[in-house]
Amino acid sequence: MATHLKNLSDFSNTEIPSAKPYSFAIVVAEWNAEITNALYQGAYNSLVENGAEVKNIFTHAVPGSFELTVGADMLLKSKNVDAVICLGCVIQGETKHFDFICSAVANGLSNVAIKYSKPVIFGVLTTDNQQQAIDRAGGKHGNKGVEAAITAIKMAALNATLNP
Repeated sequence: MATHLKNLSDFSNTEIPSAKPYSFAIVVAEWNAEITNALYQGAYNSLVENGAEVKNIFTHAVPGSFELTVGADMLLKSKNVDAVICLGCVIQGETKHFDFICSAVANGLSNVAIKYSKPVIFGVLTTDNQQQAIDRAGGKHGNKGVEAAITAIKMAALNATLNP
């Protein structure tokens, strides 16, 4: 697995457009709050560090990762944002619940993005255990929230370029 080799949140060799002209919504799941709060901080800080204005970042919490889809849909229906970042964490348990939730969230967020023709970013950790989640929420493999924010900036810029 490539992740054990590096910090996946290192964008030092990547050109990142300015986030200044764009507005962003962040939808964050409250379930696994220790992890999702770290993802949120990574995403929020990355947006600001790359030029997003604080007044153009809208944050909303939902109970769990399953609710990210409807949260993103509600935000795109009610606010004119350029991208929605969805942050959550689903940790494998002893039942098939993990598989159903992960599949539903991935498909749901894709459908919302297509419905609104706006970037809806999948910043959901799907890990085998708590330690893997910690490693990807600011630990040795970086912060998936940072990755989601950079993806949102790049996709908002792409959308602006293609649809001036």
